[in-house]
Amino acid sequence: MASLHERSATAVRTPLSQRRALLALGGGNAVEWYDWMVYGLLASSIGPQFFPSTDGLSSTMSALAVFAVGFAARPLGAIVFGTLADRLGRRLVMLLSIGSMVLTTTVIAVLPTHAVIGVWAGVILLACRILQGLSTGIEAPLNSAYIVEMAPEGRTARFGSIISIYVQVGIVAASLVCFLTSEAVGPEVMGDWGWRIPFVIGALGGLFFLWLRRSLPETLHTAAEATDPDTAVKPRKTGEVWAEVAQHKLALLTIIFVVAAAQAINYTWTTGLPNLARSAYAEDPSTVFAVTTLSGVVVGALYPLVGRLADRKRISRTFVVTRLAVVPLVFVVLAYQGKGMTTFALVMLVGAPVLAFTMGLYNTVSATLMPASCRVTGVGLGYAVGVAGFGGTAPYVLLWLQDAGAGWAFPVYVAVLCLLSVLLYMLAFRRGSVRAGS
Repeated sequence: MASLHERSATAVRTPLSQRRALLALGGGNAVEWYDWMVYGLLASSIGPQFFPSTDGLSSTMSALAVFAVGFAARPLGAIVFGTLADRLGRRLVMLLSIGSMVLTTTVIAVLPTHAVIGVWAGVILLACRILQGLSTGIEAPLNSAYIVEMAPEGRTARFGSIISIYVQVGIVAASLVCFLTSEAVGPEVMGDWGWRIPFVIGALGGLFFLWLRRSLPETLHTAAEATDPDTAVKPRKTGEVWAEVAQHKLALLTIIFVVAAAQAINYTWTTGLPNLARSAYAEDPSTVFAVTTLSGVVVGALYPLVGRLADRKRISRTFVVTRLAVVPLVFVVLAYQGKGMTTFALVMLVGAPVLAFTMGLYNTVSATLMPASCRVTGVGLGYAVGVAGFGGTAPYVLLWLQDAGAGWAFPVYVAVLCLLSVLLYMLAFRRGSVRAGS
């Protein structure tokens, strides 16, 4: 059984420096997700400006297609930047990540429209969204690795749960700022130029957290030196990093399914069920949004409890017990088989604790499965495969099975993913692959 011997010797020690480090990490993460979500929320305003058409829906669809391309770039970002983080250091890549987000958000905020520069407006917008996809693709695995390496012993899960709270803050802030801006300038101005204001706010926030991240200590070399000083003295070649990842096949497979089950549950509750309510059962959209928002607030409020419990009872034990408990609870989705807002609300709120324990632990658990010297690359690759293969497809699978009259099969599918993640994790644990919280 591995211990916390890989924890960085430069990990912040004082409460003040710990709070500053968490603010720099979490705040940067919040800004990344704020900037990412703002574009999707404002697609109906952005579309006509950069992809003009006689049909407003076509313009919006073009803007959303650019949004989807950004998602496609995220796995590439996790792999490319993850390798750099394991070769050159965490701090450099964290600065590159948020720096590219600040730059591209600023460009979008001031970018001339199609009426001014023609087709180049759409091309530049697409390029910015690809860069933002690369940036957001590395944030989760990089932050998870850094938390495991810098957190004081016995507080790893608690620090990880704080980062999860910041993600929720960024997502909620995006909706709030867009709403307040629209209320302040009105629908007509919002469609003309008011949509730029949320991007300006995001760029300014990003600059602040970019400045904060400059003071974060490096954790790569000091963590790796604990077990292999020779590999920590100088940057390694890309091939060496990937060769080491290949040596930890079981850990990589475990990360894929730890992420896959978590993201399948996440997208079921945040996207799949709300879309089922609106499209299949014609529930009131405003009420659906209100219930979904309330569920998200409950999830965020439970994250600190998840972190404290995991540190007290050990991350490994908490993960196994809570992930097994999820198996029967996912079948609560079967209660929502027809129009009924009360049932929808109950399913969403009953699922909130399930989602909190799942999303509050999976990033930290994933980071503990790889050695420091290839941690970000391994976690990034596993994260990319897990999200792309199982998380993002979950809403589609849910609606498809429901439409085919086999809605019962979806919770079975998610339960199998959960059981596989526990089985693989226990195998990795017994082989000594769990490197923190064991």
